[in-house]
Amino acid sequence: MNVTMGGAPVGAEETTPVRALPGPEGRTRREVARGLRAGVLAAVLTPVLTAFRFPAGGAPRDTGFDTTYRGRCIRGVRMPARDAFEGERWHVTVDGRPLHLMRRADGTWLSTVDHYSSHRTPLEATRAAVDALAPGQRLRDHQGGPHGVRA
Repeated sequence: MNVTMGGAPVGAEETTPVRALPGPEGRTRREVARGLRAGVLAAVLTPVLTAFRFPAGGAPRDTGFDTTYRGRCIRGVRMPARDAFEGERWHVTVDGRPLHLMRRADGTWLSTVDHYSSHRTPLEATRAAVDALAPGQRLRDHQGGPHGVRA
């Protein structure tokens, strides 16, 4: 019997099935290709799934607030848009009287009471409006004249 360097008899080498040897890290080419495809798929789907999870701002939106600030009861509720062209709306009250908030093109907020300053959130804009009111002064029942500006 002739024995090869590997220790198997000469005739036995042809009958044993040949298996692909693992690569340098113990993986076959097929396993490496699967891993690369999974990585590419994850990279492609991440922005799509993130867009569904978070709204346009990139973070979860506030649904409302109900708090007391400087002795005044302020409440705000995010309202659904009426159509596809309308942006985010808020119904805000200070001591039960409505405060009109407007969204600026840059995404900040302003109120009819404090319309010279922009604020990051509706709550900040409401607090600024409370700051602008004199002690004991209340919001008017109807804010705005014929041009929408508080008189």
